[in-house]
Amino acid sequence: GFHILHTLFQTSLQFENINRFDEYFSTELLVEDGQCKGVVCIDIKTGEAKAFVANAVILATGGAGRVYQFNTNGGIVTGDGMSMAYRKGVALRDMEFVQYHPTGLPSSGILMTEGCRGEGGLLVNKDGYRYLQDYGLGPATDKLVKKQMELGPRDRLSQAFWHERQKGRTVKTEYGDVVYLDMTHLGEAYLMERLPLICHLAEQFEGVNPVTDPVPVRPAVHYTMGGIRTNLDTSTSLPGLYAVGECASSGLHGANRLGSNSLAEFCVFGKVAGETAAKFTIEKGELTVTDSLKKQAQAAIDGIAKLRQQKGSEKIADIRKALTLTMEDHCGIYREQSLLQKGLDEVNQLIERYKHIEIKDKTEKFNTELLAAYELGMLLDVAKAMLVSALNRTESRGAHQRLEEEYTERDDENFLKHSLAYFDDGEVRLEYEPVNITRSQPRKRVYGAELEAQHKAMEEKAAQEAEAK
Repeated sequence: GFHILHTLFQTSLQFENINRFDEYFSTELLVEDGQCKGVVCIDIKTGEAKAFVANAVILATGGAGRVYQFNTNGGIVTGDGMSMAYRKGVALRDMEFVQYHPTGLPSSGILMTEGCRGEGGLLVNKDGYRYLQDYGLGPATDKLVKKQMELGPRDRLSQAFWHERQKGRTVKTEYGDVVYLDMTHLGEAYLMERLPLICHLAEQFEGVNPVTDPVPVRPAVHYTMGGIRTNLDTSTSLPGLYAVGECASSGLHGANRLGSNSLAEFCVFGKVAGETAAKFTIEKGELTVTDSLKKQAQAAIDGIAKLRQQKGSEKIADIRKALTLTMEDHCGIYREQSLLQKGLDEVNQLIERYKHIEIKDKTEKFNTELLAAYELGMLLDVAKAMLVSALNRTESRGAHQRLEEEYTERDDENFLKHSLAYFDDGEVRLEYEPVNITRSQPRKRVYGAELEAQHKAMEEKAAQEAEAK
């Protein structure tokens, strides 16, 4: 992904007809006569607020992982596009489904990639015990077996960590509980050949040399399966607005994304978005900038100035810290009614506090405090949508796991459907729509010994059928 991004950037510079507006921060969509007609932005370099009008807008703003305290995401992944679309009446779909990655560095959230475990890295608790075998992922062997032990799926490994923490078998640190990713048995030459970047990251950010010592890790939020509801052509319910990548919910990832599928998704749907938006723009013809559109844009620009001058007693950093901890504690790996409700109550309180923030930095250029204020508002929108969606899904499916005894299994009869969260005067209005099932029917996921038994039964059945012929 990193290299694709840089190649794309360099390639874009070759075309004179691509006008770049780097270091601009989008704050609001412009909508007139039921069509998206532009976006209002802040030029970070100068502090000037500007409106861009167009027949089509494509949102590619990423997910919302920064709503959680422990995450693997970059600093700009704050749900901006989701919030902007949400505030203009577009549904956020399946926001309850948030994927954890089991091996993030505790101090930074930086990812210790699946490659560590794919090369033979082991997950052990404070006693050096390979605990995954206790949670349906065993048996533990010296041989790497697909879908067993450390090669199990991200959600199951993250859930196993949660259980180990409940049992007191994790290690306490200043960044919370951790387990260890042990690669010491692989040897220095092998690690430097196969995982040189991982070794560098562990030393740089945790002060641990993987050659000689196990690396402390913990689950961290990695991906939001939910997002702006889109069709397969990336269009939304608002004509002229398109969304692609992690900010969108095309339905491709279901309730639990498979590793690397998002890379394939944006390669495909990025192209689709460009083609679809271009076609829509051509069909609409030249855009007329009406007085009402000018007034709407000016009102949004005036709103930015008003926020700059707002007086209040609340600090942005304090509210954001409280928000990320609330989401971590109340809408995390496992959920339950009381936790979710308490989390929702706390987020509502934070939304009230947000109304009283003050931006102390009065400078125009590179005013990061102003950007942080907008990011916080967007994160609060997304957090509330996540909590309400999770609270109302009384079943366990994919990355959404409930602790209540009556909700620990998948309930296809009542919940084989997408949740749709709508912004309704500050509250979340929840609706549902059916899942479009084509070739692949939902079925139980199995791992470890249960998977081995299933494979063996299938092989025996195939052999019997072949013998009968």
